[in-house]
Amino acid sequence: MAEQPVVEVRGISKHFGEGPTRVDALREVSLDVYPGTVIGLRGPSGSGKSTLLNVIGCILEPNSGSMRLNGELVYDGKWLRADLRGLRLEKIGFIFQSHNLLPFLNAWENVAVARILAGVSPAQARSRALELLTYLGIERRGNAMPGELSGGEAQRVAIARALANDPRIILADEPTAAIDSQRAGTVMDMLRRVAAEHRTAVIVVTHDEKIFDRFDHIYSLRDGALEPPAGAVADTLVPP
Repeated sequence: MAEQPVVEVRGISKHFGEGPTRVDALREVSLDVYPGTVIGLRGPSGSGKSTLLNVIGCILEPNSGSMRLNGELVYDGKWLRADLRGLRLEKIGFIFQSHNLLPFLNAWENVAVARILAGVSPAQARSRALELLTYLGIERRGNAMPGELSGGEAQRVAIARALANDPRIILADEPTAAIDSQRAGTVMDMLRRVAAEHRTAVIVVTHDEKIFDRFDHIYSLRDGALEPPAGAVADTLVPP
């Protein structure tokens, strides 16, 4: 049996405003992302990249289309789940450009808090946090505060936090923009490892050309429309 996509987006459109001030941020976007795949979304500012990421992350409601996440139909002209916060905790991990670590918590606490929000006991949350920091090779910095971490270390903690609830989908918005080329490559290699070992679908919004060789496919957005990836992988409906 063919492997099913973890993310299935069909005909998603999103506009802001009405009449002469209307802006079409997404135009009939369709996209499949399969387990173990790392894809990039690129395009000029205002092309719809972050809008698409926020729609897939169930943060921004589209105006039309449908979407399945890990096999569950979550949007079909309207949200089909009342508890979108619970949906995000269950299915999605987020990584941001500025890592967004809580400055009053140390590294392992920043990871553990995601588990606690999902209803796990503090002891279990701490155990999982330390396990993930070890997995990402940063366990020695577990007690460090965010202000004491380098940019690359902070992004590793952010990746650990994104993995805390074993999501099938990781969404990353410019995760390497604030770090140098070597650390950017290390972060992307970690995301590829996570995708391969956990069968996670990873979607990265980026302008960072130095990491383009780390993606399985790169898609371009222009004026809200998704262009197929260049080369021999243009058919997004076939598993990689």
